[in-house]
Amino acid sequence: MNGNAKIRPVKGMQSLYGEDADRFAHVVETFEEVRRLYNFKRVEVPVLEQTAVFARTMGETTDVVSKEMWSFESRSEGSVTMRPEFTAGISRAFLSEGWQQHAPMKVATHGPAFRYERPQKGRYRQFHQLDAEIIGSADPLADVELLAFGAHLLAALGIEGVTLKLNTLGDQESRENWRGALVDYFSAHKAELSEDSQDRLEKNPLRILDSKDPRDQAFVADAPKMVLTDEAEAFFVKVREGLDAAGIAYELDPHLVRGLDYYRHTAFEFVTDQLGAQGTVLAGGRYDGLIEALGGSPTPAVGWAAGIERLAMLVDDNVTDKIEAAILPMGEAALAKAIEAAAYLRGAGFAAEIYATGKIGKRMGRADEAGARAAIVIGDDEIANGVVQYKDLATGEQTAMKLEEVVAPLTEILGREAMEDIEAMMGDQQ
Repeated sequence: MNGNAKIRPVKGMQSLYGEDADRFAHVVETFEEVRRLYNFKRVEVPVLEQTAVFARTMGETTDVVSKEMWSFESRSEGSVTMRPEFTAGISRAFLSEGWQQHAPMKVATHGPAFRYERPQKGRYRQFHQLDAEIIGSADPLADVELLAFGAHLLAALGIEGVTLKLNTLGDQESRENWRGALVDYFSAHKAELSEDSQDRLEKNPLRILDSKDPRDQAFVADAPKMVLTDEAEAFFVKVREGLDAAGIAYELDPHLVRGLDYYRHTAFEFVTDQLGAQGTVLAGGRYDGLIEALGGSPTPAVGWAAGIERLAMLVDDNVTDKIEAAILPMGEAALAKAIEAAAYLRGAGFAAEIYATGKIGKRMGRADEAGARAAIVIGDDEIANGVVQYKDLATGEQTAMKLEEVVAPLTEILGREAMEDIEAMMGDQQ
């Protein structure tokens, strides 16, 4: 490599710092908190899988498989692919790592995914997803649990203007009947459809319903609707009743589809108007045929995914990490005491930072920017008397006290802030 060559990021990759990184972390931390409330167990799956895992589960004809997968030849494994999503890898692990013994299992994870598409504004070749799955349960309650998890997450993130769009794709019988009716209907208009929809007509006719091309939309409105079997209708009724019981509002959307044959019953998207045009922030559905497509026994499953970067764009501005205590040593002799104080406070669970250089006004300004709730000032007099000066930065009140005594007022401040947050959240829900 030329020593004078400019070092640059790989195309389609991004680095995060400051507020952007804090927003990203806030989404992940909130996801982990809500995951625990719903008893979804954390799992990890590899970034690399055999290409066949995604080709089988995402469909050979989809754009992701045909154009966007980041695949290469491995010397020992043949064709391997950087995961474009999580569900396929989790399903593969369910089959090959003995996870069947834990079914039904509620699992969740997050991390990077990769698509080798041409980078666009706001789109990257490495992006990050949240993912939640329930594998091994055919009970409509699983769909309700998963939808409740997603709704709770978006509410906890404070994302506004969200609507849950809901549809059913029926069971296998009703879906196959619908597919046939769609083929007959769109075939009569084939010459007037877009080129993409003409290609999809035989392979994947349900995807025509999701087309944004005006040539297709002219016919979509009058396309045959799904006619459910009694069993499929009963399943969808139970899902809707569960959502009603959980207090989760939804809108029925008969044009919300999933093109691949292994999808069954519930399909859903949480959409928001906060991105300008209506944008999807979390989406999923029931995929009872996917694990069978990987060579396993028929296994019911339902899941969702959400893009972390997109959610991070929508969270409140005030998520930057803050410190509880700013420690200001006044002179060289006080520096050792400041280090001791920082170690003590961090050990007690408080975020603390030492501001040792510069004029006191500048140091207080930096502490304020860091969100400090209190200042701990240590000078020669404090060292001599075995105390520190504790200053509440909200009230301006300053008191001399022993270091271990500052825990009580700091705890009180955090408790007060936590109560204010709870009251604000309850007010938003009313």
